[in-house]
Amino acid sequence: MGMWASLDAMWEMPAEKRIFGAVLLFSWTVYLWETFLAQRQRRIYKTTTRVPPELGQIMDSETFEKSRLYQLDKSTFSFWSGLYSEIEGTLILLFGGIPYLWRLSGRFCGFAGFGPEYEITQSLVFLLLATLFSALTGLPWSLYNTFVIEEKHGFNQQTLGFFMKDAVKKFIVTQCILLPVSSLLLYIIKIGGDYFFIYAWLFTLVVSLVLVTIYADYIAPLFDKFTPLPEGKLKQEIEVMAKSIDFPLTKVYVVEGSKRSSHSNAYFYGFFKNKRIVLFDTLLEEYSVLNKDILEESGMEPRKDGEGDSEEIKAKVKNKKQGCKNEEVLAVLGHELGHWKLGHTVKNIIISQVLSFCLTVLSRRFEFQADAFAKKLGKANDLYSALIKLNKDNLGFPVSDRLFSMWHYSHPPLLERLRALESSKRD
Repeated sequence: MGMWASLDAMWEMPAEKRIFGAVLLFSWTVYLWETFLAQRQRRIYKTTTRVPPELGQIMDSETFEKSRLYQLDKSTFSFWSGLYSEIEGTLILLFGGIPYLWRLSGRFCGFAGFGPEYEITQSLVFLLLATLFSALTGLPWSLYNTFVIEEKHGFNQQTLGFFMKDAVKKFIVTQCILLPVSSLLLYIIKIGGDYFFIYAWLFTLVVSLVLVTIYADYIAPLFDKFTPLPEGKLKQEIEVMAKSIDFPLTKVYVVEGSKRSSHSNAYFYGFFKNKRIVLFDTLLEEYSVLNKDILEESGMEPRKDGEGDSEEIKAKVKNKKQGCKNEEVLAVLGHELGHWKLGHTVKNIIISQVLSFCLTVLSRRFEFQADAFAKKLGKANDLYSALIKLNKDNLGFPVSDRLFSMWHYSHPPLLERLRALESSKRD
């Protein structure tokens, strides 16, 4: 009877209070569900202390342990930062933080001489204050993640000065994009009538497509240095592979990601007949600044293909940080080009407008399809070894809880991808 009485009392509340309670309940339900999944995965990190038999021949115990400890630290950080964010959001709702910011923005507009007819201006001031508050409260967590966790495990390459300069620059660039877009969106909502939500959705879709188009050419270079990949065998082979599948490649860039982190990546961008490929310098074994620094410290010259087989050289480069051979880079790009050839980019944009969990499930399927496409290009062996190297370089943990993986991982775990490639590798 007590439970039903509580439910009856809730439904007798004013509508705004019922909505408020529903929002809080939904938020905490999602948080507790994701925390439950995270704890399942954390149990995997704690209990899986030996290399799985399937990886015994390709992963040493030292790398496996480094990966396990890195993921444990990330898991702990994620728990506390997530708990803080949830409590912060709840307190803001309970104690009227949003109405307070709205009143504060109204006072500012009044002080600046704006009349009540400038409600869009007040909305933009409110948005500016809200994003500034979010940036300031998130800064300590970001600092800890970068200079404690990433530093501890050898990934951070930033100085504190560079980090702060970068943070200020990101905030300014974000506001330069967010405020004009938001003002237009608010205006559309104001004049849109009964179908304002359709016009607003179409507007945000167009803005998303424009930002995807211009990001790499006009926004990313504000933060990182992009240089054309030098002429040579790797560039020639990339161009040949792109031509073989009619990929309209125009340029290949190398981005200096090593000034921030030693994590590696590769991607393509652009619409229609103007596609570009971007490779992180940390992905390229013979291009990585980090590798060059290590070789210079050891008094060695950068190796050439086919050289470096002696035990002495192997011992000297044992601690070389990362990177893939040209053949492995091509295999990774074969996978990425598979996403283009199979239409995954457009499908992702469409699905992302519907539901994020569906996108995660579909993305995992797309990753397997892109791996299969790389197989068709004859890159199964090289992709197999590249995935292992990238997992090792980024201290990815190869074992995952099934539910956690399904909910969070847009890319399948390493073991699943290797099993899918195994048959072609044997062939």
